[in-house]
Formats: sequence, structure tokens, C-alpha cells
Amino acid sequence: MKRLPRAWGLGAALPALLLAMPAFADDGPPKLDSGDTAWMLASTALVLLMTIPGLALFYGGMVRKKNVLATLMQSFVVCCIVTIAWCVVGYSLAFTPGGAYVGDLSRILLSGIADHISKGNDTQAFVLASGIKDVSSMSTTIPETVYMMFQMTFAIITPALICGAFADRMKFSALCIFITMWSILVYAPIAHWVWAPSGWAAQMGVLDFAGGTVVHINAGIAGLVCALVLGKRVGYGTDNMAPYNLAYAVIGASLLWVGWFGFNAGSAVAANGRAGMAMAVTQIATAAAALGWMFAEWITKGKPSVLGAISGAVAGLVAITPASGFVLPGSSIIIGVAAGVICFWSATSLKHMLGYDDSLDAFGVHGIGGIVGALLTGVFAYGPLSATDASPDGTSGGLDQLKLQAIGVCATLIYSGVMTFVLLMITKALVGLRVTEEEEREGLDIVLHGEQIF
Repeated sequence: MKRLPRAWGLGAALPALLLAMPAFADDGPPKLDSGDTAWMLASTALVLLMTIPGLALFYGGMVRKKNVLATLMQSFVVCCIVTIAWCVVGYSLAFTPGGAYVGDLSRILLSGIADHISKGNDTQAFVLASGIKDVSSMSTTIPETVYMMFQMTFAIITPALICGAFADRMKFSALCIFITMWSILVYAPIAHWVWAPSGWAAQMGVLDFAGGTVVHINAGIAGLVCALVLGKRVGYGTDNMAPYNLAYAVIGASLLWVGWFGFNAGSAVAANGRAGMAMAVTQIATAAAALGWMFAEWITKGKPSVLGAISGAVAGLVAITPASGFVLPGSSIIIGVAAGVICFWSATSLKHMLGYDDSLDAFGVHGIGGIVGALLTGVFAYGPLSATDASPDGTSGGLDQLKLQAIGVCATLIYSGVMTFVLLMITKALVGLRVTEEEEREGLDIVLHGEQIF
């Protein structure tokens, strides 16, 4: 009987507790959650860290001394260009309702993105692709400004990855024009296909948690096309093209590894169990891939190199990206090892076998690693984790899901590859693509930017 008043008090407080729980009511707009918002703000900063300074140092450390500043400049300026392109039209094309292939222009220049704030309702979240009937499955608990910024960081790093394929030889003016067009006409539509609820790949059930197709396969095939169109570097195969400073590259790879937790775990768009699982499998797969590449190199070449270890880690980060929110830890080990070994073969044997000059292995690591990860997502997807709007009960992997993954991979390869070639030809007609042989021998730092490292 002494416990009865306490029980009555709990019963009286229960309705208030239920009202305070984060939930989406069918008859009202979603509400902001401070924890989710804080996590997404942190994730956004982590993903931006991946490009500047992460990718900049990773790529900058692997080129020759005469091209270090130009390579760092590429990542930095891509960040600036894509930021503006994303705000003007990219976000609207990628994440507004539109149709199956591209969004509409309802967010051009980010118009209307702060309506709920201007109306004095800063507690109300937004509904992604508003107009879709199943509001509960499309709701978020963060402000649209935060979601827009988070997705912007993905749009920034994707074209920055391409730069590794044509390092040491593209004109800076050509880079600026090409990247602007590519981010709008290639990245934004593919992001809409896969991540917008109305996109055809999302409707079909293609799984890509954090960017296997949208980011890595997309950038990888674009990089391969760029390498083929621009041709080999002067002296490729005869001159010494050893990295200038592997210490820079190790620091860059380490920053990529840390930033990738925002990339993958942040793609849960909430501070929840799926984010926790995505973070765990990201760490596990990356370690497995680094060891896979290291031992493959050790066996075939007699020594495990520093460059090989960090390249293997990046390959693992790439491969686990599409699977990170959908697979269990045991599967992530298999994905990591497969990515490390296969990307080692691609970046060494395949590249030399086919004779193309992918300077920093943008295709060998990101393209091939993305394909490995996207396909293995179809094999190892775990039912309770892999629920999407197209498959509310999730999928346990198998042949049917593998076919869907293959469709997503092939569509990305074809569209990105063809459009990249077209945009390169347009850029070539406008300003040309490649510096002269004499300028390339002198180095892009002094030729393009009038500066150099002493």
C-alpha cells in the first residue's frame, strides 16, 4: 500500500511522458530533436573534414613536389565551386520531389528552406520530398538547413575524388568549368535516383546507404573517362613519379578515416541504433581492408608499403559505404577483405594491363571499391536493418537484391561515363583540357598558380 501513491504519480505522469517521446504523428508535422540535430551538425563537419583537409592532403602527398600546391588547390576550389552550385540549383535537383530522374526547382537558390523559422516555428522539422503520402516514413527530426548542408558535403567530395585521376595535367580553368557542370548535370540527378523517395532506383529498391553508387562509382568511372580522354602524364612509365611526401598522405588518409564516421553513421540522419551499427561496421571493414591490401602486397611484392596500407584503408571505407547501415559486423569483415584484395589488384595489375594512367587510382580504389561494396550489399543485407520505403520489411539479401544492386551499378556507370565524356568535350571546346608538355614538365604549381614549394 505504501507503493500505491508512487504508482498513482507515475500513472498521472505517463501521458506527459508519452507526449514527450520523439514520435511522428500521422496528423501533424515532425518535430525537431535536439540530439539528432546535434549529431547531424557534427556529421556535417566530419564529412567536410574529409575533403579539406583530408582528401587534399591524401592526394597532395602522392603527387610530385612540383604539383603539390596545385593538387591541394583542386580540393579547396572544388569545395568552393560545389558549395555555390549546390545552393543555386544542385540541392533542388537532387532532393526536391520532381519525378523519377530529377527533382524540380522548388528549392532553387534555397528558396523556402527557412519558411518555418520565419514563421516563428523553429521546433518544426521538415518532410523530405513533401507531397508523398506516407509522411511518417519520409519524416526527419532535423532542420532542412542541416540536411541540405550534410548533403552538400557529399556533393563536394564526389567531384574532388575525380581529381585524383587527372592529377598533374589538367588546366585549372578546365577544372573549374568541368566540375561546375558535372556537379549539376551528373551528381545531382544520380543522387535523386538513389536517395530521393521519388527516384527510380529508390522506388525499385536499390540499396545505397551512404554513397556507393552516388559518390564512389560515380566519381570512379568519371575519373577513368577523364584519364582516358586526357591521356597519360608526360614521362609515365619512364620518369620517377614517386610521391613527394607520404607523411602528408598518411595524415590525409587518417583524416578521411575519422571523417568517414560522419559520412556513414551520419547517413542514418538521426542519433540512433542504425547510426551506431554504421559506425561499427565502418571501423571493422576499414581495418580488414587495410590488412587485406597489406598482406596481398606483402605476398606478391615482398614488403608491405605505407602507401599500400593507407590505400587499403580507403578501399575499405569506400566498399562499406553502401552497406554500412544494412549489414552486420561479421559481413563487414568479408566486405573489407574483398575490397582490400580486389582494389590492390585493380590499382596495380589491372591498370598496367589495360595501360591507362589513373594517376592516384581514383577508379582503382573508388570505382572498383564502390562496385564491390554495392554488389556485396545485395549479398549481405540483413533484414531488420535494411528496411526502406521500397521494402518496409527489409531484405535478407540474395539473388533478387543482387540483381537490383547490379542495375544500380550499371546505370551509374553508363550515365556518369557518357555524361563525363560529353562535358569534357564541351570543356575542351571552350578552354582546352590539358596544359602543354613544357608546362607539365615545369610543374603545375608555378605554371598555373605562380607559387611553389622550396
